[in-house]
Amino acid sequence: MTSILQDIAEASARERARILDGLRTYVRAGKDGEAAVQSLFAETAETLGCSVEASSYNPADVRMIEEFAGEAAIDPQARTSIIARCKGAGNGRSLILFAHPDGEPVTGTDRWRHDPFAGEVEDGRLYGWGVADDLSGVAAGLQALELLASLGLRPEGDVLIASTPSKRHARGVSRLMQEGMTADAALYLHPAESGVGLREIKALASGQVEFRVIVEGRQPPTTEPLQTAFGHLGVNAIDKAFVIWDALKRLDARRGEEVHHPALHGEVGRSTNIMMSHISAGDPKRLARLATSCTLGAALAFPPPEKLSDVCAQIEAAVAEAAASDPWLSENPPRIVWDSGTTGAEVPGDHPLLRAAHEAIRGVCGLEAHVNPMHTGSDIRNPMIQKNIPTIGIGPLCGDLSQNDGVDEWVDTEDHVRFVGAVAGIIAQWCGVSKLQA
Repeated sequence: MTSILQDIAEASARERARILDGLRTYVRAGKDGEAAVQSLFAETAETLGCSVEASSYNPADVRMIEEFAGEAAIDPQARTSIIARCKGAGNGRSLILFAHPDGEPVTGTDRWRHDPFAGEVEDGRLYGWGVADDLSGVAAGLQALELLASLGLRPEGDVLIASTPSKRHARGVSRLMQEGMTADAALYLHPAESGVGLREIKALASGQVEFRVIVEGRQPPTTEPLQTAFGHLGVNAIDKAFVIWDALKRLDARRGEEVHHPALHGEVGRSTNIMMSHISAGDPKRLARLATSCTLGAALAFPPPEKLSDVCAQIEAAVAEAAASDPWLSENPPRIVWDSGTTGAEVPGDHPLLRAAHEAIRGVCGLEAHVNPMHTGSDIRNPMIQKNIPTIGIGPLCGDLSQNDGVDEWVDTEDHVRFVGAVAGIIAQWCGVSKLQA
C-alpha cells in the first residue's frame, strides 16, 4: 500500500494544474448559485462514469434526531442533494464522501480585493466566495476519484460522493441517511479555519445548545413618565434575570467539575462551558423607565457521549430551581426558548478509519496529522447519529470564511492539491483499490 500512496502523491503533484483549474470552475459556477454548483457536480460525476441521482426535499420535513432548530432558523426553500455512486470492483469496504455546495448569501463583495467568482490565485492562495465553505470539499471528492483513475486504479468498495446542502439547517446529509444512504464509513470534506489544514483530522465534535431565558417584571404603580423615584414599587426584570444568571453560572461551575472528556481537557483544560453571550432589556433612550422584560442569551457546549435531551433537562432544572427560590419568579416563572441544539459524536482513536486517514495523510502528503477535538457542531456528527456510521473530516488550509464576515475567502493551493491526494489515499486505504480492466 505504501507504493500506492507514493504513486498518488506523485500523481497529485503532476496533476496540480488540472486540480486547481477544476476548483476554479466551481468558484465560477458559484456566481450563478447553488443550483449551478450542483449541476457542475453532476456533470463531472457522469463524465467520470458514476451513476448520478438527485434527491429534492424540504428542510422542514427532515426528521431531527438528537438535534432541534426553531422554525425561524430553517430556510424553507426546497433543496436538492446530488449523489454520485462509483461501484466498487470487489468486496472492499464502502465509503461516503460528503460536502456542501451552499454558501453564505453574497454581500459586501465591494470590500474584496479579488473577484469573488473568478478563482484568482495570488501568493499560493485561491480566492473565491465559498471556496473554503465548502467548494473545495465539493470538488475534492470527484477529483480524488479522477486521480485514482489516472493511475489506472478503481476502488474495491463502493464510493458514494454526496453534494448535500447544509447551511441554515438544510440537513441534506441527514435526509439522505433517512432515505437509505449508508456505508461502512464516511468522510466529511471541509476545510477548517484552524490554521493547520491537513495536519488536523476532525474525529470529535462536541454538541451545543443555544437558548434564551425570558424574564418578566412589573411596572411601578405610577402614570409618571419618569419612574426612577417609584422603582422600588415595581419589579425590575433585570434584577430577576440576574437570579437566573447566577443559577446558570452555578450550573456551569458544577458541570465544569463533573463533566470530563480527556481530549478536551488535554487541549483547553475543560470539557464543557456555558457562555452567557447576550442580554437585552429596557429602552436605551428611556433610562428612567423600569425594564419589564429581560432576555438572557447563552450557549452550552458539551462533549460526547452526553445527550442533548439530558443537557436541556439540566438547564430546565437549574432555571426552575432558581425561580422556585424567588417569590416573584415562583409566581411568574421565566420562559426558556430553545433556538438550536445538536448532540456531539466521536470516532475512537484506535478506529481503522482514523488509522487509514493518518496513513494516507502521512504517505501522500508527508504530514503527521493530529485529531483536533475543538470542533463544535461539525457535520461529522450526522452519519454517526443518524446511522452509527463512523465519520471523520479533513480539509485544506483556508481562511477568511464568508460565514465569519471574512473578506477574500481563500484556500491554500498546495494544500488543496494535497487534500485531493489525501482523499484518494483514504479511499485506497479504506476501500482498497485494484487495476482497471483494459
